[in-house]
Amino acid sequence: MAMYHAVGGGVDPTADLLSATLDLRASIAGLRFGPPVEAVYQPLDYAWGVHEAWIRRYGAARGRVILVGMNPGPYGMVQTGVPFGDPGFVSSFLGLRGDVGRPPDEHPRRPVLGFASTRGEVSGQRLWGWVAERFGTADRFFSEFFVVNWCPLAFMGPGGRNITPDALPASERAPLTAACDEALGRMIRTLAPRRVVGVGQFAEQCVRRVAGSVPVGRILHPSPASPMANRGWSKTVESELQGMGVL
Repeated sequence: MAMYHAVGGGVDPTADLLSATLDLRASIAGLRFGPPVEAVYQPLDYAWGVHEAWIRRYGAARGRVILVGMNPGPYGMVQTGVPFGDPGFVSSFLGLRGDVGRPPDEHPRRPVLGFASTRGEVSGQRLWGWVAERFGTADRFFSEFFVVNWCPLAFMGPGGRNITPDALPASERAPLTAACDEALGRMIRTLAPRRVVGVGQFAEQCVRRVAGSVPVGRILHPSPASPMANRGWSKTVESELQGMGVL
């Protein structure tokens, strides 16, 4: 495993984020999942180059607001290695591209095409579309925010159906939760955020387990499965973040 070290006599947040991410990748490598899971995708393996570029470009600053998602979507981070990583926005707005491999147990209904994917992720399009409209540039947004996923794994069930971590059996969820909580807590300690915001209820619950004294909040998840999100997600999240005092 690659090693990243503190530099200049102090802690380098980029190095520690990379180290925490690689430690998480290693700690969940041996986990196994039974039915209804038919395939497990680990973008931190086959899309590591893009994910590393994401952290190096946008991950270093302390004192920001961290937005925490649940896990990769099949048309987002599964394709690009970036949280909420709709391929179009990752390449055009975030300025990140790179080679993306294939998971070893790829589901035939959910191929990984990387940046050649022509299908977008609605959640990612809503999130980064709001960012582009509100902040104008990615750099301006990331001077105030960072985005992570609690869990780096995506789970595909029968027919390629997306299975979220909260739907896993308790016996399989417990070791995954322990590893993901440890990594998120370490990232929070590294970045010393002024607030950590869960994107959706499940992510908020994960954040509250590890945030310590850091203020915690929640915003509406941008998923198209949410009727509220379909009625105007950007307006809702703008109001929610303003209510927290972070905009």
